[in-house]
Amino acid sequence: MRRLVTSLAATAVTAATAIALAAPAQAAPADKPQVLASWTQTSVSSYNTWVAARNNQGAWAAYGFDWSTDYCSSSPDNPFGFPFQTACARHDFGYRNHKAMGIFDANKARIDSAFYEDLKRVCSAYSGATKTSCDGTAWTYYQAVKVFG
Repeated sequence: MRRLVTSLAATAVTAATAIALAAPAQAAPADKPQVLASWTQTSVSSYNTWVAARNNQGAWAAYGFDWSTDYCSSSPDNPFGFPFQTACARHDFGYRNHKAMGIFDANKARIDSAFYEDLKRVCSAYSGATKTSCDGTAWTYYQAVKVFG
């Protein structure tokens, strides 16, 4: 019994020491809402800045952003060969991070509009009937997220 008490006391002291020496939890930088907003605008510069950050996520680790994505969810990521996956990933980023911060409802329309602008930028690489087809597909994807989220 005495060994058990001694062992439990030693374990308690070790645990207390580990807790006391552990680094305090770090809060996300104060500018997290501004950074998030800047990466979810409709402009090409916002898109390019987000892509650069996504490619260097470690530099943004302190912000605690959710970079996870299922791309275009249950829709094709590359419908008819149009590469929509990165636009879908940025849309997921906007939704997930605005929801986590409790500011989604006030930003949903802009995030959806940014998604549509990203899709239209993909379509701008085409011409003629292919561009028309891409634009129509982009419009359909935009309407789907606008209505169903």
